[in-house]
Formats: sequence, C-alpha cells, structure tokens
Amino acid sequence: MKITVFGSGYVGLVAGACFAESGNQVICVDVDPHKIEMLNNGKMPIYEPGLEEMVKRNMRAGRIQFTTDLAFGVRASLFQFIAVGTPPDEDGSADLQYVLSVAATIGEHMEGEKIVVDKSTVPVGTGDKVRAQIQKILDRRGVDWEFEVVSNPEFLREGVALKDFMEPDRVVIGASAPSALASMKELYAPFMPEADKLLVMDLRSAEMTKYAANSLLATKISFMNEVSQLCEQVGANVDMVRVGIGSDHRIGPSFLFPGVGYGGSCFPKDVQALVRTGAQNQCPMELLEAVEQVNEKQKKSLLVKVDRVLGQQIQGKKLAIWGLSFKPQTDDMREAPSRVIVKGLLERGARLHLHDPEAMAEAKRVFSLPEEGLRDYLDHIHYHQDFYEALEGAEALLILTEWHEFHRPDFARMQKLLRRPLIFDGRNIYHPTKMKEKGFEYYSVGRPA
Repeated sequence: MKITVFGSGYVGLVAGACFAESGNQVICVDVDPHKIEMLNNGKMPIYEPGLEEMVKRNMRAGRIQFTTDLAFGVRASLFQFIAVGTPPDEDGSADLQYVLSVAATIGEHMEGEKIVVDKSTVPVGTGDKVRAQIQKILDRRGVDWEFEVVSNPEFLREGVALKDFMEPDRVVIGASAPSALASMKELYAPFMPEADKLLVMDLRSAEMTKYAANSLLATKISFMNEVSQLCEQVGANVDMVRVGIGSDHRIGPSFLFPGVGYGGSCFPKDVQALVRTGAQNQCPMELLEAVEQVNEKQKKSLLVKVDRVLGQQIQGKKLAIWGLSFKPQTDDMREAPSRVIVKGLLERGARLHLHDPEAMAEAKRVFSLPEEGLRDYLDHIHYHQDFYEALEGAEALLILTEWHEFHRPDFARMQKLLRRPLIFDGRNIYHPTKMKEKGFEYYSVGRPA
C-alpha cells in the first residue's frame, strides 16, 4: 500500500517507519527542511530506542522517503495520514491550525480517491472539520473526487513506541464508509494477529477514546501522588499501599507509582483539552480539573522537602540532579517535572550540576528559551556527561527520572563524591532502610524518611 504521513515528529515518524517495516511504500512529509535534511542523512530529530535502525533499514530497502514536497505526498498515495502537532492553545484547547492546514493541502492537490486518516490527537468533532475543509477546497476547484475521513488515534508510549505500534494492545478505527474500513483493516492486518484487537466505532467515539484513555491514566497517577502525600502525614508507606490496591484485578498495578508528577507530550495536553471540551459543551470536567491541580502541586513537592531539610543553606550551594526527561528512554522534556524543579532551585540561589543519559541537548535548548525565564541563571547550570561527575562536591542529589543506570550505582563512590550524603529521590528507586544502612540521609515520596 502507498501511504503518505504528514508530520515527521514523534507520532508521524514512528508510524511511517513501522508501516514501511511491514512492506508498505511510505512518504513522510514535513514543512521543516532542516528536519527532512536530517532524516535523509539518516539522523533522527527525536530519540526513540530502535527508531534510527528501523528508518535506515527501510531507506536502504527503498520503502520510506522524506520530502518537503506537499503536492507530491498528496498525489502519490491513497492513504493520507495527518500526524502533525496539536499544541494547547492559551485556554488549554487543542490548536487545530496545523491539522486543518494539512486538510487544505490534501484538498488542493488530490487527483483521485483518498482515505484521510487523523492520527494526531484531536478533539471530538475534528474529523468533521477536516472533511469540511477538504470539501470546501474541492468545491472551489470544481472537482468531485471521493474521499473518506477516518479517526485512528495513536496509543504509543515513548521509549517503547516501536513495540506498541508493531504489537498493539488495540487499534481503534473510527469510520463509517465500508470501503475505508476495509482498507484500514487490510493496512493493519500485519500488526493484528488477533482480530478482536481491532476496534471499529464511529468517528467521534474514536476521537473521544484517545482523550479518555490518557485522562484516566493521568487520573491514576495524580490519585497515587495525592495518596503518597497523605501517607507521609500519617506514617504509612505508599509502596505497601500501592501493592495492596494494585493486587485487586479491578484496579491493576499499572500507573500506581508515585513520583514528582507526570509530564510529556500527551497527558498534560490531553487532560487540558478534555477539560476545555467539557467547558465548551456545558459539561464541567471537575475530576480532571483536580487531576491537573494535583499534578502541578506534585511537581513542587520535592522542592518542599529540599526547603525543609536545607532551608537557607541552598543559597550558593551546589546541587546535583540525575534525570531531566519526563520519563526514561526518551529525550522529551515537554512538561517535565524537572523544568519546575530546576527553576525553583535556581530561584533559591542554587548552582545546579545536571546529568541525563539522553536529554542533555534538549535541556540546554529548553532552559535557554525566553519563556522558561532562566536567562539570568544560565551560568548557574552545568552539564555533565558522566553522572558521577555531577556529584563532586554537591550538597545533595535529586533524582527526577528513573533511568535504569541510576538503579544500581556505586554507593560508596557516591558518598565520597557528595559533600553531604543527602538524596532526594523523586522516583522511589532506592529502599529507605537500605539507604540508611549505607549511611545516606534519604528522602523519597510517600515513604518514611
């Protein structure tokens, strides 16, 4: 099958690579010439384990190509996947300008039947807007090509996105036309050995499914984070509570790990968008409003512990931070808790020494953005490729991302490097009793100090 994917960001690039891997002819289109040049040179604009190897393999096989030629992308393929960004607007609603711009491009250049697939995360009703946009352009051109609009939301987890696409829990297809549905089933057949994993529904239900799924997962995280705060006050251990409730098959163990809040490109944006959709339809999403409030509070919870332990000693002190990305196995720092914590520590006068296995370049870019408000503090930020190097002479270590290499460090070496054997663990990767036995002053989330 011939597929064009508009948008070579996270979703579009993973989808394009995986479709090519299953034998399809794929054209990835993007308006950013620098990104396309990178991809044509075999370099990835994002970090995702295994992605670079998959892209290069399919480039050598001639199954995937990258271009800025929008018209070529439209004319060459039956399937037109829209996988561009839908960033939150000022009011929290999803900004659809890029989605509708692609729809207009399709209408402008199509010269035959097309199946237009919304892969971007979009509010309920977007499919109708895409259809209307394309039809308006076709009417203006005076042509009457047939096309169908399909919703096919993505459920990819950063760090394991290739596995999620190639071996999905489910594939959701929102479509009404039998011909478009049959074509989508054929397209996804290589990924779907079990037919019951392909869920067919109407367009609007498919759009709602994506937002509802991410909002529910965010709710579980905020619930557990709030429980962790109460555990600290009453002397309970959130790890034991988590196992106790997660063993109930009605609840399950996933997304019950407390920490310093959720981040990334999906949960924060999707919760805000669903809250805004509710407001627009006179249906306040009060639970999700609380989920968002709890998350913002949780991002500052480690700062509260630092203030309580170090107080005014933070001023002028060196602090080490391990982990900047919002989760392991990615360099994504969108809405990452580290951004809130780094800013808070710098405003308190700390000198920060940072390490992340993959997000160092992204951190330098993010912290220098004008909207981040850190221009006056940039000379107080130091980056280290070696995570032990960041510890030398530090008053304390803060762990903000649970990268695998942080789980089994040389604790004796850490003690020698740190000025004070003090750790604030925002991801609960160590055991409090064992850390005490090793001679560390150790603070974590929802567990006795």
